[in-house]
Amino acid sequence: MTDETEGGRYIVLVIDDAPETLGLVSDALEGNGMTVLVARSGEEGLRLTRRVQPDVILLDAMMPGMDGFETCRRLKTPPNSESAPVIFMTGLTEGEHILAGLRAGGVDYVTKPVVVDELIARITRHVMNARAIQMARAALDYTGQNVIGVLPDGRLSWGTRGALARIGADFAEGRASDRLRGWLDEVARMPVSQARPLVLGALTLTLIGLAEGELMIRLRAAGGQAENQRLAEGFGLTAREAEVLLWLSHGKTNRDIADILSVSARTVNKHLEQVFHKMGVDNRTSAAVMADRVLQAD
Repeated sequence: MTDETEGGRYIVLVIDDAPETLGLVSDALEGNGMTVLVARSGEEGLRLTRRVQPDVILLDAMMPGMDGFETCRRLKTPPNSESAPVIFMTGLTEGEHILAGLRAGGVDYVTKPVVVDELIARITRHVMNARAIQMARAALDYTGQNVIGVLPDGRLSWGTRGALARIGADFAEGRASDRLRGWLDEVARMPVSQARPLVLGALTLTLIGLAEGELMIRLRAAGGQAENQRLAEGFGLTAREAEVLLWLSHGKTNRDIADILSVSARTVNKHLEQVFHKMGVDNRTSAAVMADRVLQAD
């Protein structure tokens, strides 16, 4: 008997115009305890997702009319963006086609003819990842964090309630503005700890991580001086200590902070010793969480 951790009870939407593929995949997945929905076109698949919430979507890349890439883009475009991970099924193995699928919002691909065991393993992994991400998003929303997820092509994938209320014109129609795209392209190619925040009008945007192909961006009210002052007043810090704490809360390492402030790493360590003492904490994570609460407070 198949349990849920092995793929049982998942709802899988298969979008493919080829009857033989639909039959093969449906039989294999149903034989492993999954519930399978089928659509013969991208348009039909989009209609189905408005009525049923699948756990994962298997999508043919090459279909007549609306192809898989465009279908995926529409599935992942707000306001009704689909949270289920999309796995492309394709006979195309060229790098440009694989990249096109990932840019459209897919998380993975399998080549045709489909190897059933491989497909089931990928479905299970991505569904479990997606559920963990959904739980993390719910926690961010519950705690009042202002965080958005952005796909590599600049489309807004999701956001907490507070973040969606703040983003404004820089994500008109769910897509990043040109000035924001430049920053997204830059930070997507570097380690998170090296990505500098972007001041965009009334907001400061900070890259805080990558998950399932999405850039995780935190939003705060702009104004580094104002943020420094709030930290200094909130924890009884000196101006320099507040500055160090601010960059720590942005996810920067001691070396990063030293480079940004043009001081030595030893000096940063000394400042952090004082910061931790005044805040009553003994590690970076606790300090960052407490700082974030002060900065997020209205």
